[in-house]
Amino acid sequence: MATAPVFPPHHPSATKAGPREWAALAVLMLPVLLVSVDNTVLAFALPEISSALQPTGAQQLWIIDAYPLVLAGLLVAMGSLGDRIGRRRLLLIGSTGFAAVSVAAAYAPSAELLIAARGALGFFGAMLMPSTLSLLRNIFLDGDQRRFAIAIWASCFAAGAALGPIVGGFLLEHAWWGSVFLLAVPVLLPLLVLAPMFVPESKDPSPGRIDVVSIALSMLALAPLVYAIKRLAGDGPGLTALVPAGVGVVALVLFVRRQLRRPDPMLDVRLFRVSAFSGAVIVNLLSVFSLVGFLFFVSQHLQLVIGKSPMQAGIALVPGLAVMVVAGMSVVLLVRWIRPASIIVAALLLSAMGYGLVLMLASPSAVTPIIVAFAVLGAGIGAAETLSNDLIVSSVPASKAGAASAVSETAYEMGAVLGTAVLGSILTASYASHLVVPAGIDAAQATAAQQTLGGAHAVAETLPPAQAEALLAAAGSAFDSGVAITSAIGATLMVVSAVIAWRMLRPRQNQDLGKPAALV
Repeated sequence: MATAPVFPPHHPSATKAGPREWAALAVLMLPVLLVSVDNTVLAFALPEISSALQPTGAQQLWIIDAYPLVLAGLLVAMGSLGDRIGRRRLLLIGSTGFAAVSVAAAYAPSAELLIAARGALGFFGAMLMPSTLSLLRNIFLDGDQRRFAIAIWASCFAAGAALGPIVGGFLLEHAWWGSVFLLAVPVLLPLLVLAPMFVPESKDPSPGRIDVVSIALSMLALAPLVYAIKRLAGDGPGLTALVPAGVGVVALVLFVRRQLRRPDPMLDVRLFRVSAFSGAVIVNLLSVFSLVGFLFFVSQHLQLVIGKSPMQAGIALVPGLAVMVVAGMSVVLLVRWIRPASIIVAALLLSAMGYGLVLMLASPSAVTPIIVAFAVLGAGIGAAETLSNDLIVSSVPASKAGAASAVSETAYEMGAVLGTAVLGSILTASYASHLVVPAGIDAAQATAAQQTLGGAHAVAETLPPAQAEALLAAAGSAFDSGVAITSAIGATLMVVSAVIAWRMLRPRQNQDLGKPAALV
């Protein structure tokens, strides 16, 4: 049975949220905005980090990967822990730790210590996101208000991703690389003060024992699978990808078997038998895959092909961000008259159209078509993400909201990893195969230019003006040929996800999304 959270005595209604609850929503958006900014801001600090700390190639990779690997491995465990010890308590613990480690990361004197700090940020970051979404599930009991709150939650996540380049560009123009980590402190300190005042505590009223074995198995399943995806994209099929993939699959099987056999599972995997739940998770993953994959190539196109600065590139994406926010809010009203499954299908097809515009209109000088394409994509993603996240958390009893929210966040992280790894590797391979290096460039320079578009720009800086211009023109053309291929793949995946949504979400289209689904 769904169990309502224990609200303070002055709570105005058992179903309708009042001013206190909307204030709680504003407080909970602080960590959401921070984590989403943190996902994109580091990439812009890497050149300065490399110059200051002199990491090896492997160390630079781990500076990037340590955070998402630890985060992905712990999301389910932390979501379940929040159900047991209290979601607000876990949020406050995570915020305190995240702020403290952020300071340590900002002043890390070596690459090794920065890698360790990034791993610790992943540990505390895993406490933040499931807590925010599960708290919303328990604060907003009215279906329309909950959807609106989740629309704001999803919009803040999207806003943070788009603000990352702008914030990162500003900080790096006026301060040193550590400033991108110190950003966490002024965001999380108000949270630590305001959350106890406005955010009600909620947890599972009948929690089971903390299952250390299940926690270990979930980490052994998710972290190696994420790592394997990254290595498969970077190095191709080999032991560095296949061994962790094998470990992850075996651990996942053992995790599922253990959850099915326990009377008080850490994650009730029977939830995936509910078509609304499993279908929404798939939609969530593929939507984020689409968004992150698009941002991966559009940021490079705007900066390295068009020649915009990081701040200018970020600002160029603001119209699409605004459309994404408006679309996420609008579906809260549309769902009163149009079936949620129909809206999600239409939204995913709209996202496919965004990729289609890139496929048809992208060129080395295209700016406006890219901005329009991102706006179309954003409209689809904003609508689909709001309803898919609402389906995920409302398809389960409120007492299990933490575990369900963790599944949503895991789908998000997997989608982000896949979007960068799969589309990024295809784009890189296409770029290398299409690049025609101009005459007069030696073999070492040609090899460096063929690795990445950034490598071509680095080589161009060492060449005479005529050769540099010829190389950059060839690199821009080769890159956009890869953009066409990845856009075709992105459009196809969005159509596939629309078909999945139509098949899996229709059984619940006549039911109230606010009612927990029965476990079958």
